[in-house]
Amino acid sequence: MLRGRPRRGREAHAATGDGPGGEADPLDPAQERRVRAVLALGGVPQADLPDGVQQVRLRLLERAASGQEAPRDVSAWAAVVASNLAMDWHRAKRRQERLGERLAALRQPAHPSGEDSSVLSVAVAQGLDELPDAQRQVVVLRFYADLPVRSIAEQLGVPEGTVKSRLHTAVRALRARLHEDEVV
Repeated sequence: MLRGRPRRGREAHAATGDGPGGEADPLDPAQERRVRAVLALGGVPQADLPDGVQQVRLRLLERAASGQEAPRDVSAWAAVVASNLAMDWHRAKRRQERLGERLAALRQPAHPSGEDSSVLSVAVAQGLDELPDAQRQVVVLRFYADLPVRSIAEQLGVPEGTVKSRLHTAVRALRARLHEDEVV
């Protein structure tokens, strides 16, 4: 659930790398790209990506302001936070759909020009949408954010075996979906 739009002042500070009080941006450009990728692959629309990046920045700043230790791997931590934001976005979306199907037209993807890779990309994206949240999260973090299983387990607070099990089940479901749709 991505809240509000960032103010112009904050956008300007983010663009220059300085925060409102002169402090450096908590996310470097590579980390910001990774956060954007995780959000996008998690199903967050392009229009909401800047809000998602700002939410990750805010949580990192709040963590520092509360006196908590900085994450050991800021990039991995930010990717997990982005993944959680994407799941929150999906939950909010489902609530809205139950209230009136207002987003039904937006959920119908237009098929690209017919290139094999485009068809495969659309099929994988649709398959990801159908996975349970926990499975989608580990797939995005493992294969799109390129985090190792150990890092995913640490960041999510679950055993490595749980991450591996979710990955196995999700990959099997995606493979079945692709065969069912005759994409592969």
